[in-house]
Amino acid sequence: MRVMLRATLDTDRANELIRTGKLPEQLKAILDRLHPEAAYFGPLGGRRTVLLVFDMQDSSELPPTGEPFFTEMKADVEVCPIMNAEDMRKGFAQMR
Repeated sequence: MRVMLRATLDTDRANELIRTGKLPEQLKAILDRLHPEAAYFGPLGGRRTVLLVFDMQDSSELPPTGEPFFTEMKADVEVCPIMNAEDMRKGFAQMR
């Protein structure tokens, strides 16, 4: 199932990770493991935010997906199922 993860990083922790050069390494490790179809980085609500769209085969993948953000970045993390336009058309077609 296609999901979107939004991780809003703790500012103080992110500053520390940037100063030590660890933030790019940690993000690269996450991207290498998840192979997202899309990855975006920017300020949302005034805080550094990571948006990833990727395929989650099983809900048991949630702990190893979210924990690096929680433990290493002290991030607030949300994961929700999403659809692209093709998925939405397919879903609406099933309603007929």
